[in-house]
Amino acid sequence: MARLPYADLTTPEAAPLVEQIIAERGSVLHLYQMLLHSPPIAKGWLNHLTGIRHNSSLPGDVRELVIMRVALLNRAPYEADQHAPIALAEGMTQAQLDALPDWQTSDQFTPLQCAVLAYTDAMTRNVQVDDAVFKEIRQYFDERLTIELTATIATYNMVSRFLEALHIHSDDAR
Repeated sequence: MARLPYADLTTPEAAPLVEQIIAERGSVLHLYQMLLHSPPIAKGWLNHLTGIRHNSSLPGDVRELVIMRVALLNRAPYEADQHAPIALAEGMTQAQLDALPDWQTSDQFTPLQCAVLAYTDAMTRNVQVDDAVFKEIRQYFDERLTIELTATIATYNMVSRFLEALHIHSDDAR
């Protein structure tokens, strides 16, 4: 159960954002129901996440691989629940999702995916990234994609930390 009640979505300040969220996401997910306690923060968050998810040139399967690994590392089940279907739709396999906890010993991932997972682990667990891990990423990604990958990892760490601090979960009543 969430630590705070979900926001009233019918307030005059929230209503336009609710319309935008429904138009862009299909429904107002628990995450946005909580964020709408502060419509200015919700608006900035929505714009930022739209940029990361829909305006980045990072391939969708790479983006979702990052999101699923961050969710696992941060013990954020809501994030994983929301993104597992997206990950599959973007080209990840169920075998890859199942292998994420022990990706280092799995044969399910390409060298590029292993580099992405190592970078995700370093950023999430240690914050600082060893030169060798960064060098491996640069073999696969130019400057733009390196920035987009780094921003995606950082962003979904932010998302999972927000979700878990407030105990936002998929089975919460709305």
